Amino acid sequence: MVLDNFVVFEGIDGAGTSTQLKILKSRPESSRFDFSAEPTDCETGRFLRQILGGKVELDPKTTAFLFAADRAEHIYGKNGIIDSIKNKNKAVIIDRYLFSSLAYQGVSCGKELPRKLNEDFPLPQLLFFFDIAPEKSLNRIKGRGFTEIYENSEYLTKTRNQYLDVIKEYQNLESAKDMKIIIIDATQSVEEISKIIWSHISKLPIFNS
Repeated sequence: MVLDNFVVFEGIDGAGTSTQLKILKSRPESSRFDFSAEPTDCETGRFLRQILGGKVELDPKTTAFLFAADRAEHIYGKNGIIDSIKNKNKAVIIDRYLFSSLAYQGVSCGKELPRKLNEDFPLPQLLFFFDIAPEKSLNRIKGRGFTEIYENSEYLTKTRNQYLDVIKEYQNLESAKDMKIIIIDATQSVEEISKIIWSHISKLPIFNS
């Protein structure tokens, strides 16, 4: 199932998804959107942040289950994505979604478990994939002052390859035919990327209803 007015930003760490989310928040039309990210601000999401920060060490399979649980609350919970779209008449734009699990957890614990855990979640109307070489993304991360457990060249290289495989798979899935995938060269200027993103988001049904 594809949810109208649901937008997802994806990419490896340092790809620039958070920067573009901030730009959208500053637009005059921002009142028409709800913005969020995964992991969420729920208890599950806060625990996942500890794992990503290296404060808690768990088996990768356990982490995959936790990401799926956090996502379920994000989608179906009170004030979640479906509630925002259907009851508040807003578009929802989020930084990271199930494609991150298929890429990151696909590397850490194999493809089968993340695929099984995420197969029933609804798909976004727009999926933006920010593509960037790991060495360039890591240069950006260094300026941030801290790193997370996945933020190293070997892991991010594997994750990027996994992302590309996942994107290609969804481009050919009949069940995903109503999801538009936009691949962005994340080495472009912030301004140019912002223009590309808005050219698609401005055509969402919420602006034509």
